[in-house]
Parts: sequence; structure tokens; C-alpha cells
Amino acid sequence: MANAKKRIGVHVGTGGGVWTSVGRAVEAGANTFQIFSASPRMWKASPVKAADAAKMLDLRAKHDVGPVAIHASYLINLCSQTESVRVNSTAAFRGEVERALALGAEFLVLHPGSWKGLTREEGLTLAAQSIERAIDGIDFSGKNFKILIENTAGAEFSLGGKLEQVAELVETLKACAPVAVCLDTCHVHVAGYDIVSADGYIETIKLVESTVGFDAVKVWHCNDAKAAMGSKLDRHEHIGEGTIGAEAFRRLLHDARFSNCAFIAETPVDSPGDEARNVGVLRTLSAG
Repeated sequence: MANAKKRIGVHVGTGGGVWTSVGRAVEAGANTFQIFSASPRMWKASPVKAADAAKMLDLRAKHDVGPVAIHASYLINLCSQTESVRVNSTAAFRGEVERALALGAEFLVLHPGSWKGLTREEGLTLAAQSIERAIDGIDFSGKNFKILIENTAGAEFSLGGKLEQVAELVETLKACAPVAVCLDTCHVHVAGYDIVSADGYIETIKLVESTVGFDAVKVWHCNDAKAAMGSKLDRHEHIGEGTIGAEAFRRLLHDARFSNCAFIAETPVDSPGDEARNVGVLRTLSAG
């Protein structure tokens, strides 16, 4: 894939209508992006307006922007020990899938949730059952769409802190859902996997291959980290300014095994232009 076509982008807002996200992405120098399809802190959301979806698809085609990822609501916890939370989460996740399909998004990124009060195995089973229930009756045939299970920062009880857990959930869901994987550099780092040293990167990527497999990885969330490796603290930093550092991102962006991935920053917006600045740093690192 030529560097000009490498898919590098950023999470952008949707104020003024979901279709406005395309313009924000283009303005930031991105040719891929991520959004929330509704408020990430509310259970219920309005359905997508057909006119908004059509406008978004037209703008994407005009500017050659894609793939588009939607990040599921932070409230969703599909492996909660509390049944009412699981019921609400399942309904909310179904809404996320329906909105993603209506918008023509290629990916829906999901944190599986917290199994606090249960065993890890019970949490894994509940997450799989909840996802299966959420998508029951939805027709995915002919759709270019995947639910991406994202690795987490490794906090206690958080499902997905280990690459093996991500792989196990994907494997469990394969029969009933279009699933793949999103890996987050900050989460990988603070969960205790070394991607900073050259040797550590080789070992970590070998683990990616032996667990989830290279073909399953569709998106890399490119986030530097404020916290130390193994700290399990999910605090994002601007690219090259944290404990991961620019060289690790250069290595990742040049790794031919991920040449078909989208690289999307979820870096802080501390001042106007930060989205463009982080996209620019990733673009420069991918070129040099």
C-alpha cells in the first residue's frame, strides 16, 4: 500500500450532524476516522436519519475517506454480574450495531466490559451470550462490517486485558457474529506488553500472531501513554510525547503485517488543532 493511501486518522466529533465528521477528518489531514454514533454516556439514542447517512456516504466518497469506525458507548458492560446492567447493555449494543449499519460504517469497536464479582470464564461466557442476543435477527449478509473486540488496559476484572482473552471471545463469537479485533497501543503498553524496545516489539507482535492472528486486526488505536508500562492506567497522551515514544509508532506504521489496517488516534484535544497535529505526526512517522 502506498504511503499516500495508508489509512491514518483520528476520533472526531459529530456536532451539527453525524455527516459533519467527514469534514472534520479531512480538515485534520485524515483519510479514516472514528466517531460516537450517539452520546457515549447515555443509554438511549435516536435512530440515524436516512438523509444524514446519505450525506455522510457522499462526502466519504468525494474525499476518499474510510474505513469509518464507531466506538460503542462507555456505559455498555456486556459481562456485568448485574442482570439489569446486562439487559440495558444488550439493548444499547443492538442500537450501536443498527446505527453503524445505517451509517455504512465498516467497524464498531467494543470494550467487552467488567466481570467483577464473577470468574473470568463466567465473564467471557456472559459477554458472548450478550453479543449474540444483541445481534439476533440482524442480517449482515452483503455488509462490509465487523464488530471489533478491543483489548483493554488490563485493569482488574476488565475483559480483554490479555490478548488471549480477546482471541477467546472472538473465537467464541465467530459462528454467530462478524467479529475481528482492534488493538490499542496505550492499552497494550499499560497492560504490560513491551512495544517500546525493538526486541520487546518483536515478542509482543509474535504474541499478537499466536493469539488473535494478524488477519483479525483491522484497526490500531494509536495513542501514546501518560503512564508507565504495566501500570494498567488508561491515560492517553499525544503521539511521541508519552512513555511509548515516537519510535514505537514508526515501527508499527512500517510493519507490513499491518499494512491493511487503519491507524486511528484517540489522543487528547487540549487545544484547537490537536487532531491535525497528531495525524500529522503519524503521517510523518509512516513516511520516514
